Amino acid sequence: MAKFMNIVRCKVKTSNREEYLKKIDDMPKFEGQISAKYVETKPNEFFMIGEWNSEDAIAKARPKMIKFLDSLRHTLEELSSELGVTDPHSGTVVIEK
Repeated sequence: MAKFMNIVRCKVKTSNREEYLKKIDDMPKFEGQISAKYVETKPNEFFMIGEWNSEDAIAKARPKMIKFLDSLRHTLEELSSELGVTDPHSGTVVIEK
């Protein structure tokens, strides 16, 4: 079974940086999630890279992920009117080294 990944970009309001990082750090992995990495690419711009057992696993976890995101929305800047506060992408791992 192929692994599945999700990548989510967000920008954190400077005044909420510590709250955001604490909530992320305190969050346990979701069922079916292998790992989650948070990368700061610019000041207060983060990419979350999640590795999952399968596409089905992330689909089952999606309601809990949205609930968690809802608890963070006030800490995030709107990326655009089309995207809202996150820019999510996901797909099957095709090469792993």
